[in-house]
Amino acid sequence: MNINNKTEQSLELIISDWELDFYSRPIIESNGKKRWELIICSTRNSKTEDIFLWNKKCPANEVNSIWLTKALNEAINDAKKEGWAKPPIVRFWRSSMKSIIKKSLEATSIEALVSRRTYDLLDRIEFLEKKIYPKEKGYVRGVLAPTFTSKMESPPQPLPEAVRGDALTISEISIGELKSAENWPMEFGDIFPIQEDLDDNYLVPGLRLFSKDRSLALSAWFSCLEPVKLFINKNQLILEASEDDKWLVTDLPEKDANILNTKFLENKKNSFGYQFISIQSTPYIEKFAGFWILRDIELIS
Repeated sequence: MNINNKTEQSLELIISDWELDFYSRPIIESNGKKRWELIICSTRNSKTEDIFLWNKKCPANEVNSIWLTKALNEAINDAKKEGWAKPPIVRFWRSSMKSIIKKSLEATSIEALVSRRTYDLLDRIEFLEKKIYPKEKGYVRGVLAPTFTSKMESPPQPLPEAVRGDALTISEISIGELKSAENWPMEFGDIFPIQEDLDDNYLVPGLRLFSKDRSLALSAWFSCLEPVKLFINKNQLILEASEDDKWLVTDLPEKDANILNTKFLENKKNSFGYQFISIQSTPYIEKFAGFWILRDIELIS
């Protein structure tokens, strides 16, 4: 089902990755079975703030790659009518659905990437769970579709020696600066639009890495990492990435860890959980070897 308002076709199709979730929802249908639904959205980036939204209900007895492949082709056709190109990459994070989703994406010649760097999708699911599903008949309060944080957590692994760089520092940049990040010179990274109504003076915490001779190699490694968010566990700074990877960035003094943890929590409440990682050869140049915007975001339970 196409739920976009955009109707005019563009001569040049918009190219964007997609984010996908195919799972049960907190609704019991009239036949007594859980609702299954495919939810798709495009990934917003610095080149376009538009977003393609698409969803389709799946009969409980047809939850398989055959149904999903047909639905994906339908979504691709609808997207083209709205001015969107076939996505080169689709990200998803439901490990229990990995086999079905990968098989369907392979059938449609789209690269599958298991990653929780799906901020637009998580925003969409949160909107549906808060604003739409509770109004529908058969809604069940509670968790029928568990979040990605409900699985057993794996312990963090130390960052490989080769990608630790020469030095690191915890730093802050303003929302106003982050809004202009798309104009910064960088070799690697991932930038997406920042919420416009946020106070430009609000400070966002992040991690700065420096490597005089290997900043590009370090950035290339981080680019493949799919960084999701930074958080504090006891006195350790942890980077969550990809599907369920956890990397130990550094140990911190207890006082510094508590201060940074407070900043992360306040930032999550006040500025959509924005964070950043930057990589430079030295602190004294304006060019970035790599720069990523992150978000500390979770599905509601």
